[in-house]
Amino acid sequence: MMSMKIPFLKYENAKQKRRDLVSVPSHVAIIMDGNGRWAKKRGLSRNDGHKEGMNVVKEVVRAAIDANIKILTLYAFSTENWKRPKSEVDYLMKLPKIFLHTFLPELIENNVQINTIGEFDSLPKPTKEAVQSAKEKTKDNDGLILNFALNYGSRFEIMRAIKQIMDDINGAKISLDTLDEQTFSKYLYTDGLTDPDLLIRTSGEQRLSNFLLWQLAYTEFWFTDVLWPDFDAHVFNQALDDFKQRKRRYGGI
Repeated sequence: MMSMKIPFLKYENAKQKRRDLVSVPSHVAIIMDGNGRWAKKRGLSRNDGHKEGMNVVKEVVRAAIDANIKILTLYAFSTENWKRPKSEVDYLMKLPKIFLHTFLPELIENNVQINTIGEFDSLPKPTKEAVQSAKEKTKDNDGLILNFALNYGSRFEIMRAIKQIMDDINGAKISLDTLDEQTFSKYLYTDGLTDPDLLIRTSGEQRLSNFLLWQLAYTEFWFTDVLWPDFDAHVFNQALDDFKQRKRRYGGI
């Protein structure tokens, strides 16, 4: 009896997995918020909160791989974050190197490709070198795209795109008559990436904070009071489960 049931169960599990894959978001974006408040509640420094938040990134990446997410975009450092105290900014600039030193072998093993969006050239040299090395080592991987928004601001991105489009129109590379949403999107940092299906923001805040303003036009939002250092695979999967219940109409009925 058991030998007859096992193939059937495997078949049913395979069918369920296919159904689940249909409703899994292809691209998940996360505003990782709450490191400072998490640290303050524990009498720790803000940098301690950022360090703990870095460890959460590893767990969420693993969960995204398990869930067959195609793109995971993490808001790591905004153009406004330069206003923070120099000691905090300096530490935040060190985190990519620390993160990649400990986690890159696992990312390579899991076929993850590292990507970035934002004004990359304006980052400190050690940060750029660490990230660029990781991008080079993973450029041929075709699994999860782990996309870090580093020195990113959406308004700057849009203004940058407008200026480049004007230059190309003046240079007769494109025509104003042919400019549409698809063409405009090619001038954004996210050219080649699909728009996010799901945006997650932690810590109870419910705002976009200058993040992917163009790309989030029809994205589903999911907010949680959980501070980022307390975020884990379980909460991540709660967001994915909620997404499966959404009906996306894109302006239709």
